[in-house]
Amino acid sequence: MKVGFIGFGNLGSAIVRRMASLGVEVIVYNRTKSKVKDFKAVDHPYDLLEEVDIVFINVFDSFASREVVFGENGLVKGNLKDKTIVDTTTNHYAYVKEAYETLKGLGAKYLDAPVLGSVIPATKGELIMLVGGDEDVFKSVEEVLKLFTKERMYLGPVPNGTYGKLINNIVLGAFMDAIAQAIGIGESVGLPKDTILKFLEIGAGNSYILNVKKQKLLQEDFSPQFSVKAIYKDLHYVQDLLKDFGLFSFSLGAVKETYGLAIKSNMEDLDFSAIYNLYKKNL
Repeated sequence: MKVGFIGFGNLGSAIVRRMASLGVEVIVYNRTKSKVKDFKAVDHPYDLLEEVDIVFINVFDSFASREVVFGENGLVKGNLKDKTIVDTTTNHYAYVKEAYETLKGLGAKYLDAPVLGSVIPATKGELIMLVGGDEDVFKSVEEVLKLFTKERMYLGPVPNGTYGKLINNIVLGAFMDAIAQAIGIGESVGLPKDTILKFLEIGAGNSYILNVKKQKLLQEDFSPQFSVKAIYKDLHYVQDLLKDFGLFSFSLGAVKETYGLAIKSNMEDLDFSAIYNLYKKNL
């Protein structure tokens, strides 16, 4: 099996290495070619279309996705007929709709397929994928998706995969903020951090996010798995969604700007659990 992959950041590289470990030949495009020296790499995104029928994309945001798809050296410069593009980026929903329609017009198939989870689940093949697009296209590539996901939820047409991911990240961002606040306040009144984490773990804080971030919080190791700037970007996309649908949220803006403050405090490239540092220093 041979696939193409665009993007070699924290998550993208973990997915690529996972597929390669299972015997898939992965041909990679990354802006910084030196980062992919362990894999066959191409000079331009469109070069992948000469080698493979399926191209995955995992880049930071919709600006980056637009560049590798529609830019000067993007996929549209190659022969897209009957190719399948699986974009696992957490995109802006409006861009995803545009990409689907435009690529369909060029003879390609497109799925918006963001994932829940970050580096560690990707390495273990335990990501959860939320898929929007034509169901027959999803089924045609599902065997490949199984290599790095433990569950794949088909949510309907584009951009439903993206809607699902953004809704998930409302909870993700708010819950991490609540955990960070709780630890900071608890320490301020004299409780040890390990004790706080212990009763949160068996009490109201019991959750997937606490389980996966517990050691980072204990050790204050904020090497990135999912960055502060990434959650800030995602919550910005959610705010656009609320505006377009005439919806409201009292808390979303406050949570988003907590991560904004972390960015202003030079934490943008750290794991998003690093917002604990805001509460540790300022309470």
